[in-house]
Amino acid sequence: MEWVYFPLFPVWIYFAIKARSLFFFSAANPGIRNGGLAMESKQEIYDLMPAGTYPKTVFVEEQVSSEEIIKLIENAGISYPLIAKPDIGMKALGVEKLHSPHEIQGYLERFPGDKLFQEFIDFPLEIGIFYYRFPDQKQGKISGMVFKNFLTVEGTGKLTLEALIKLNPRSHLQLAALKKKFGERMLEILPIGETVVLMPFGSHTRGAKFLDISSQVSPKLEAVIDSIAGKTRGFYFGRLDIRYVSFDLLEEGKDFSIIEINGSGSEPTHMYDPRHSLFYAWKEIIRHWNILCKISIANHKKGVPYLSLSKGFALLEDGKNLDHSLKKIHFK
Repeated sequence: MEWVYFPLFPVWIYFAIKARSLFFFSAANPGIRNGGLAMESKQEIYDLMPAGTYPKTVFVEEQVSSEEIIKLIENAGISYPLIAKPDIGMKALGVEKLHSPHEIQGYLERFPGDKLFQEFIDFPLEIGIFYYRFPDQKQGKISGMVFKNFLTVEGTGKLTLEALIKLNPRSHLQLAALKKKFGERMLEILPIGETVVLMPFGSHTRGAKFLDISSQVSPKLEAVIDSIAGKTRGFYFGRLDIRYVSFDLLEEGKDFSIIEINGSGSEPTHMYDPRHSLFYAWKEIIRHWNILCKISIANHKKGVPYLSLSKGFALLEDGKNLDHSLKKIHFK
């Protein structure tokens, strides 16, 4: 991250001078805590979204017992397997697929803080769509789109699951977490052609490969996303992570679910396609920062405040500490 972003610090200062605030991003999304750069609540964002566009979700505070959580899950009509995640998190750290009520207690012991338990969306594909809309405009735009290729291995009939994982640097980096997940199955020899999804999460930190499919953005898709984002209160800039069945159905607004909406801290993740260069990434970051700055200034003129310097630096420190603690727990 430092190698990508540190050289762009003067560019951020340029936009900060234009906006007259180092933390101008905080005004981009008035409906989201801190504009969505860090320490935002996922549940609060779901509450902004149109009903039925995201998974069934149960929010629980830290002190709620596993017995109470299991009852809440049953009452919400959520079946197993389900997804558990920290309400305030990042990079899919702490996101786990739980297969039974028994696993809930273990999850609570590992991850402190408020949490979400939500239905597992069993749609096979995941996409990230970067969206923005200027406050004085009725229609928004899709500025980038990324297909997320989940971390998988394919059996050879000769190698164990662990050996297959070690063959790929992308999966080898996840070895400790995968040993914890698969246990004794790591020693099984996978039959020829059998595919195992190691991590069903579309995140770089969980081994997913990002492929830039921005060229496939169509007016139909833009209209579908705009109809949802436009009804999400106080949201103007960020990325929608979506599970879906097929691209054709997604364009029709059918068979999809928005897993998360990320705010001003969103990266244009299509830049991580291995075919792109570092210079391309810098260009895309600057392009999106420019949009972010313009939206923030427009909202600020309408009365949306910027974060003060003290609160802004405290936010960055809190985000850094959260990242450290989640990584420590997740990769332990």
